[in-house]
Amino acid sequence: MSQRNREGKRGARERLREQRERERSRAKRKRTLGVLGAVVAVLAGAVGVGMVASRTEDDSGKSGSSVVPPRGAIGKGHLVIPSGMAEKAGRGGQADQAGKPAPVTLTVYEDFRCPGCKQFEDVFRKTVHELQDEGRMKVEYHLVTIIDGNLGGTGSVRAANAAACAQDQDAGKFRAYHDVLYRHQPAETRDSYAKNARLIKLADQVPGLVTAAFRKCVEEGRHDAWVRKSGDVFAHSGYASTPTVLLGGKSVYGDPDKPLSPNKLKRMVLAAARD
Repeated sequence: MSQRNREGKRGARERLREQRERERSRAKRKRTLGVLGAVVAVLAGAVGVGMVASRTEDDSGKSGSSVVPPRGAIGKGHLVIPSGMAEKAGRGGQADQAGKPAPVTLTVYEDFRCPGCKQFEDVFRKTVHELQDEGRMKVEYHLVTIIDGNLGGTGSVRAANAAACAQDQDAGKFRAYHDVLYRHQPAETRDSYAKNARLIKLADQVPGLVTAAFRKCVEEGRHDAWVRKSGDVFAHSGYASTPTVLLGGKSVYGDPDKPLSPNKLKRMVLAAARD
């Protein structure tokens, strides 16, 4: 074999060896980068979880960022504010401690900006209070935000939050403040209830309601998320408008062929008690 051939074979072997070395080095770098990538991904995931957990913890402590039901709220998701006998009477039609049947339940879905709701309240307020105070009927309020969605603004949410803040102060304060809001309801196109100062000023008409805690609750929107959740549930409830009024679970208001009057409501409540 000539010297040239031997040198050519050695050169080929050297090039093959160098190529294999390069491939091994390349594979080693890939493995190293893969491990580092996995570590970075794990660390990033841990940081992400920490950020989510931190954000959740931070947000949960801020008013309006998490669902905070008002004191005494009842029902599924604690989305119902009871008024009158519902605050102390038994449920499910069972007799109370005095041996009397539990009062019938009037369920009302309302929006504080809704003119139709004001009309219902103006006509039936006195009768509803009488039936409540006599222990014949309890009322369960669902606060709704339809007008905000239809006309824009935030007055429905702000007023409902303020009413929930009144419930926090004292169960009896909700009914009184609820009535004040309807008596002074602005025109549907005027979003006056979007102003917390207006809501707090109206609260002065309820003795003992305006406290530092009430002001803070209103101004920070403590129950905003709860109000929005209540509105969302109503939007998927199958009911189309406010007010929606149910007596014993059956719709009794809004049918032009079967109009409801205060006297008719009294008769229906008495009949339900006899049943």
